[in-house]
Amino acid sequence: MDRPVASRVAALSHAILPFTRYLEDSSFFERSSDPNVNNFAFGNPQDMPLGAFVDAITNAAQPRDKDWFAYKLSEPESQEVVAASLRQEFGIPFEPDDIAMTNAGFGALTVAIQAIVDPGDEVVFNLPPWFLYESLTVNAGGVPVKVPVDLETFDLDLDAIEAAITPRTRAIIVNSPNNPTGRIYPPETLERLAAMLTEASHRHGRPIYLISDEPYRRIVFEGNTFHTPLAFYPHSLMTYSYGKVLLTPGQRIGYIALPPTMPDRDQLREAFRVVQLSGGFLFPNALLQHALADLDTISIDMARMQGKRDRMVGALREIGYDVHAPQGTFYLLPRSPWADDWEFTKLLEDHDILCLPGTVLEFPGFFRISLTASEEMVERSLAGFSAAFDRAKSEASPVTIAGANL
Repeated sequence: MDRPVASRVAALSHAILPFTRYLEDSSFFERSSDPNVNNFAFGNPQDMPLGAFVDAITNAAQPRDKDWFAYKLSEPESQEVVAASLRQEFGIPFEPDDIAMTNAGFGALTVAIQAIVDPGDEVVFNLPPWFLYESLTVNAGGVPVKVPVDLETFDLDLDAIEAAITPRTRAIIVNSPNNPTGRIYPPETLERLAAMLTEASHRHGRPIYLISDEPYRRIVFEGNTFHTPLAFYPHSLMTYSYGKVLLTPGQRIGYIALPPTMPDRDQLREAFRVVQLSGGFLFPNALLQHALADLDTISIDMARMQGKRDRMVGALREIGYDVHAPQGTFYLLPRSPWADDWEFTKLLEDHDILCLPGTVLEFPGFFRISLTASEEMVERSLAGFSAAFDRAKSEASPVTIAGANL
């Protein structure tokens, strides 16, 4: 019998199953809009938008000519804003033509993977990953290869990555600062990774691309420094989203950036354009591109974000949770008091707290807290975190009990 949908959709459905299961099985949709609920589940804003962002959008909404809201590709003005900003940030001589404007980081990753991955090619990424690395790889016909990070340091496990590389390896995705661990990969790690990828590329007779997924690179806490892999490895490309640093994830603008060290970048520029046009016009809308010169200079209040991080880490540790202080991003990743993190986040729901189970992130035994919650949510949640921890320590996980009786 003929199927009503494409067969590849089944593979895509499997790739995003943990994410969709959470949305279906938890009370997230039912309770996330409840003002009494402390919503730490996703990186959605729990405060009003930045005034500077609203001003930039308002100003850009005033048309200057008849084509103000016409079709837009990667507009030269946007490309120059990004290239100039990257030159200042990293001292790397990016050129405007090496910038492909995309509909946020999701669009940037989609375009990059579709442009370089053939069916059967392997794409390496680390666990815990962003939710949709696997589905993006599968959608391009690629084969996901998952390598856990070092559980003690949350750094890349370079030996495991090296063991995972085969003649079919086409790309590796590196996310730093990492969602959800908050780890910033240090220069020595990136240098060793670059040497490994260079040697493997020569050995197998084709380049292994490094996709540097950097949507959190401006969200770095005091005392830490972000280093881009593009400074260490020539076959690297950068994907970026403005939605994190502006805390406006629904306003979709980002880019792919190719460094001047990238060989054959003329071919990649054209490949990106082809994918964007054929993939459903994967360019940011006109209004956001017009506002980009202003948007590029705006950031959430990092002192305030660090205050929430420090308050939560200190309070959770005092309660008894095992939690590290992240170097960047706006997430915490405590260990779950129950081995079954899914059941523990359900217990937190009983105390009006929404968090993301580590199982959704392919990192069981942990759960994720988003610091985009308001200070009010942080303070009023602490009693619930404490009560849930005490109960978890005094009772076995319901799933553990059920499993013991099978």
